[in-house]
Amino acid sequence: MAAPRSPRTFLGRLSLPERNFVAEALRTETVGGVLLLVAAVTALVWVNTPLRDSYEAVRDFHFGPAALGLDLSVQHWAADGLLAVFFFVAGIELKRELVAGDLRDPKAAVLPVVAALCGMAVPALVYVVTNLSGGGSLTGWAVPTATDIAFALAVLAVIGTSLPSALRAFLLTLAVVDDLFAILIIAIFFTSELDFAALAGAFLGLVVFWLLLRKGVRGWYVYVPLGLVIWGLMYNSGVHATVAGVAMGLMLRCTRREGEAHSPGEHIEHLVRPISAGLAVPLFALFSAGVPISGGALAEVFTQPETLGVVLGLVLGKALGIFGGTWLTARFTRASLSEELAWPDVFAVATLAGIGFTVSLLIGELAFADDPALTAEVKAAVLTGSLIAALLAGVLLKIRNRTYQRLWADEERDDDLDGIPDVYEQDNPEYHLRMARIHERKAAEHRRLAKVMAGAGDGGDSPA
Repeated sequence: MAAPRSPRTFLGRLSLPERNFVAEALRTETVGGVLLLVAAVTALVWVNTPLRDSYEAVRDFHFGPAALGLDLSVQHWAADGLLAVFFFVAGIELKRELVAGDLRDPKAAVLPVVAALCGMAVPALVYVVTNLSGGGSLTGWAVPTATDIAFALAVLAVIGTSLPSALRAFLLTLAVVDDLFAILIIAIFFTSELDFAALAGAFLGLVVFWLLLRKGVRGWYVYVPLGLVIWGLMYNSGVHATVAGVAMGLMLRCTRREGEAHSPGEHIEHLVRPISAGLAVPLFALFSAGVPISGGALAEVFTQPETLGVVLGLVLGKALGIFGGTWLTARFTRASLSEELAWPDVFAVATLAGIGFTVSLLIGELAFADDPALTAEVKAAVLTGSLIAALLAGVLLKIRNRTYQRLWADEERDDDLDGIPDVYEQDNPEYHLRMARIHERKAAEHRRLAKVMAGAGDGGDSPA
């Protein structure tokens, strides 16, 4: 008779390589998230002051080769061009997760993938129900489905919570899966007219890109011009140009061969991620988050079905979808939550995932492109919903912050100063020998100090 299977642990401690990768990735995203916040605030201040006309003049300024169909406004260059860099990094992240990260094991991948899918489906359902009952437009159903990892990490940095690496990795995985399905939504539902010649050219360019990678051809001077050609053809095909970015990212090899310290995908991601997080996304936010804010405009966010659907989708839909999908999957796959964490921690992270800034703004622009007034109102709803989700998550995370700080300290402790956290060396005899020598030196020093202090005490009691 076969022995019963022991339940898998959900949100347990990461492996050391995975922990190091997540830490490096999130460090860059956190800095980018702070820049994103600065850019968003700058846009809001700029457009709500007497300088509004200058903001609109810069945002709507057109440049680019018209003969190639690329005479675009600054706002379109940011949305279609710079965000292609963002989705290129997202494609690499997804590829790495699939071949070397948590998603490579189908059993382990089920939970975060189902959680992410529920975290997209429930907000869309909340939006649809709100607009069906209120007589609004269903066009914006996809607006509240995305999570902005950079903005979420910036919130964590601002509130100062020491979230354990397992929870941070879970949030990152959710965002990676989110990005994949967001680009599929954009490609499928927001493509109206197709230029098949340009699309065929883009596909041919992707084939050449893939063949060059397989042949081991190196040099940015080969891939950057080719990537720009693919991007331009994809833009002119009618398919959103960011699809080109994620497609090229998915083609990179993210497994290491013998003698390699990093795979090509990891190396390129290390080079491009700072550009994405520090330049591309903040500039997109600068020219997309500029919406007029007033007491009346904020009140309308909660009265119009389209905008109310976005707010409820981000705040309620995301939290309930991710938490519910996680709990149900854990229940039916016999996955047990790590003993160091509790289900309220999962709910707090699910609430944090309701921050849907960058991709939500992009989808809002695409969904209501024919109605500029409603586009601005939906953007205000995205900002409002993301802010409410951030505040709620901040409160929930602060409640458990003492526990997080203890777990974080345990993860970071390196008493033997070898660069590897002690929790990863408990099965290493050399670690225990090093610690024994450290404690022996400390014990000898304490004995010496005790003798010195005892001698000083005896001397003080002797007659003058």
